[in-house]
Amino acid sequence: VMTDSIAKEEVALAMLDGKKESSEKPNEPNLFEKYVQPCVAEMVGVTLIVSLGCTSVIENVASAGRVQPALAHGLAVGLSVAIYGEISGGHFNPAVSLTAFLLGALDRIMLLPYCVSQLFGGIIGGSLAKAMTTHGSYVNASGGAFDVVTSNEQIGRAVVAEIVMTTLLVITVCMAAINNHSKTPLAPLCVGFTVAVDILAGGDISGACMNPARAFGPAVVSGHWDYHWIYWIGPLSGSLVVAAIVRLLLGDRKLRLILK
Repeated sequence: VMTDSIAKEEVALAMLDGKKESSEKPNEPNLFEKYVQPCVAEMVGVTLIVSLGCTSVIENVASAGRVQPALAHGLAVGLSVAIYGEISGGHFNPAVSLTAFLLGALDRIMLLPYCVSQLFGGIIGGSLAKAMTTHGSYVNASGGAFDVVTSNEQIGRAVVAEIVMTTLLVITVCMAAINNHSKTPLAPLCVGFTVAVDILAGGDISGACMNPARAFGPAVVSGHWDYHWIYWIGPLSGSLVVAAIVRLLLGDRKLRLILK
């Protein structure tokens, strides 16, 4: 009798342990996966985008015009979002991270680490572009840094262009990857296409940066800082515009602040 009762108690304890184990979330990310991996993914993604993007600008065939940089940047962004999106959300841009933060899609303690990782990835990407290209081509293209604006008369148009193009890019990211009512598995394709379209449309006006990390890395490596502030003010202003649009009008009930 004693043996049977002990056996029954052991079975009951085993069943309780099994229930506890099943109630736990085995796929819940640990601290490394939650805080470190996303930053590494952002850095690697920006490195890919900036290195290939700058190389396409530096070694651009004159007859190709804006097509070569547009395709290189668009495809690099689309690939990075597809590969690393599940790890970090696929921002690769401080303007996107700022909007995601304002929409509640990025933890507040991750905004600064994301931006630092993106800027560091931009520096690595700019360095790789310098290592891959010839010295003459590198110098002629200012290392892939943005040198389209050469006078104060161009500043106004360039700032407006950066705001408009960044707004188009970031709202595509938000509607395709953050907003529940419009999320789509085609988000990498949509974002890559948007980058390419923006460069084709506004490349001659401002260079179509849309991304402070893309401007910062090559500027650090090449030392070309002329009118660099445009590529911070324009994209970050565009990100604020998108946050307001989504919060007030286009967002689902979770994102909208009014008319829920």
